[in-house]
Amino acid sequence: MTDAAPPRRAKLELLVRRDGDETGFDLRTVGSAAAWVKMRPQRVPSDHFELAEVTSRVDRQASFILKNTQTERFLMLSEPERFLWDQMDGRASVQDIATAYVLRYGQFDFDMIPGLIKKLQRAQLLSLTPASRLRYALARHRERRLLRAAEATLTALERVNISSRRVQPFFHGAYRWGGGLLFTPVALVVCLVLAVVGLVAGVKLWREADVAAGFGASPLLAILTVKLLFLFTLAAHQIVHGLALVHYGRRVREFGFTFLHGFLPTFYVDVTDIFMASRRARVVTAVSGTLVHLVFGSLWFMLALRAPHGGFVQAFAAASGMLQWQAFVLALYPFCFVEMDGYHVLVDVLGVPTLKHDAMAYVKSLFSGGRAPVSRREAGLWIGYVVLSVVSIAAFLVFNVWVVIHATR
Repeated sequence: MTDAAPPRRAKLELLVRRDGDETGFDLRTVGSAAAWVKMRPQRVPSDHFELAEVTSRVDRQASFILKNTQTERFLMLSEPERFLWDQMDGRASVQDIATAYVLRYGQFDFDMIPGLIKKLQRAQLLSLTPASRLRYALARHRERRLLRAAEATLTALERVNISSRRVQPFFHGAYRWGGGLLFTPVALVVCLVLAVVGLVAGVKLWREADVAAGFGASPLLAILTVKLLFLFTLAAHQIVHGLALVHYGRRVREFGFTFLHGFLPTFYVDVTDIFMASRRARVVTAVSGTLVHLVFGSLWFMLALRAPHGGFVQAFAAASGMLQWQAFVLALYPFCFVEMDGYHVLVDVLGVPTLKHDAMAYVKSLFSGGRAPVSRREAGLWIGYVVLSVVSIAAFLVFNVWVVIHATR
């Protein structure tokens, strides 16, 4: 795998429908895996296409003819392509669609989804909604100059991407020179011990008053420094994801830096090759990266406990430890409307790749009176997800307010 040529960077030229314009499109080029997997393909309205099934008399395989009733264009779709077409409702991202494909067929073709999107774009049967919900909301109010400027800024930041597709040798070498030890039973035991010790240290720090007093007269600057340091631990988080791919014999396709949703600076790694491995491999790959924050948080708490009381080092270490542990919980906890590692583990286990979107659509329909008939099991799952997410977010906000009050009183 280390001697093989790296996969080519997939650059897609995509037609994005202009807001409020049924016939106008903008051409957008997407070159990074981070942006690509978050896109949400939207097929044309149901009255703009027709679909007919054609069964071969020879091999009895079903094919489908898709017609654009506005342009009189015809396409031939295979049964897997028809499945993908059904998923392109504007709510599911490319990553969600790929997960649904794996759960349905037990395999993944990296070229099928991009190829189908290109084909549907040429036939004017598909458009894209912005991946960022915030930018989508701004795009709906372009008549306001300030909001239009904000959308343009987010769009520019989304296009910032510093990445490389030639990273497999780096990850393979890092795995050979010690990275593989992270996936041993000894590493798991060490992680659990650090978690317990870190928890004890955190409880002792919590009982002390004025932990944040060491920041002195510039608490805002100190907090910004803590968050800047935290950004580099996000790189470690993604690197461990990449090492997990090597551990299971898969390829790391890309590693880089971008702005998530146009305003959150973060590192990312393309782990789509893990779709070809077992469910256990997918779960381990997702969870392993989050444990980085658990370990770093414990180490920071231990340092804060041993640092001089009321000093800058104690305040900085305690704040860093709290931020790391919050990141661990947010990354692993699936019920918070954020599609992070824990959420992807949940949908993989349940076999419901569009859980969040289906749940929100169903609960919204309960208030609008236009709900579609679903099974009791599905209704319970969707309502449970939304309720748990709302309660969890409220509890998280209350907890953070409590922490600030406790640390500064």
